Amino acid sequence: MDPAAAADPVPMLDLSRQYVPIREEILAALADVVDNRQFILGQPVAAFERAAAEHLGVAEAIGCASGTDALWLALAAAEIGPGSTVITTPFSFFASVSSILRAGSTTLLSDIDPVTFNLDPIGVENLLQQQKSPQIKALLPVHLYGQCVAWPEFARLGKEYSLTLIEDAAQAWGAAWDGVGAGSLGDIAAFSFYPTKNLSAAGDAGMVTTNRPELAERVRMLRQHGMRQRYHHDEVGWNARMDGFQGAVLSVNLRHLPERNRLRSDAALRYHELFEAAGLAESGVYPEHGVVLPKEIAGAKHVWHQYAIRSVRRNELRDFLSSQQIGSEIYYPVPLHRQKALEFLGYPEGSFPEAERAAREVLALPIFPEIRPDEQERVVGAVAEFLS
Repeated sequence: MDPAAAADPVPMLDLSRQYVPIREEILAALADVVDNRQFILGQPVAAFERAAAEHLGVAEAIGCASGTDALWLALAAAEIGPGSTVITTPFSFFASVSSILRAGSTTLLSDIDPVTFNLDPIGVENLLQQQKSPQIKALLPVHLYGQCVAWPEFARLGKEYSLTLIEDAAQAWGAAWDGVGAGSLGDIAAFSFYPTKNLSAAGDAGMVTTNRPELAERVRMLRQHGMRQRYHHDEVGWNARMDGFQGAVLSVNLRHLPERNRLRSDAALRYHELFEAAGLAESGVYPEHGVVLPKEIAGAKHVWHQYAIRSVRRNELRDFLSSQQIGSEIYYPVPLHRQKALEFLGYPEGSFPEAERAAREVLALPIFPEIRPDEQERVVGAVAEFLS
């Protein structure tokens, strides 16, 4: 009998381990929403917004219906729309570009840094020097996998080129650069609370954060069909409100987040040690025979939303892990410029070699606060067996 068949599966994520211990807290919070019938915005969302702003160290936090809505609201609040161009990354979730298009803006892409998978500021600066277009109004870097982009360089570019800096912090709640939290680094930022995120809702929800009160006021107006006064519409906004149940669940989860992020960091360190001890970790940027481990770069506080390794035999490795009942995921198998829906952007294969190579090599391994050391040992053991 295959030993793997007798072993318990190692899931990519197990939400039951997160929610079972706090079941009574969650049910009490939901019951309060029902008892007070504040189903849309209201006190549950306002309470979460206050707690979130304090946790992030940011002046304004505005809840909304999803992370995608948060990106659109951030762009629209900053008046990045028709006639504007935004620079972002080709290696991210689809919403990073679709939100720019939804705002009516043009997208320019620039390649990634192969170590962090984040937008490379050197490439962005080269693009700005080549384009010299007054229509380029904003940078939208993504803090991918839970690690901030190299922020000082983006702050410099924003100042030199008079650009609005919009953080896509969907995967980075609790991350920081030199002690300044994601969500308060740029002019405005967007978070997602999709159930798989470090800070998760029990459904779709998102948030916009900013230290600029005029932007916060516009976000609040735009998320309610452009209303500042009830039934008086100043602009064409959108229905992007957070519901009371999600605000209530998020308030509970926020109380537990510091400990959960600490446990994620412990799990990442354990993976590092296990891979090193097994002799599987390669020191270069690109994998050859073993795997390249993710790195926390100087200045960054990583929150390990994903633990993404690189392997030249990524697809075969994933198939092998699956045969051993070990979860994994590819974030992302097709870079954005090669997505069918975005062919009109006009970028052929080879336009962004680092993003394209990452899409062939990156594999996210199971990581969540409650993952057990024996499960991680099994993951690394399976990788070792495959590579042998």
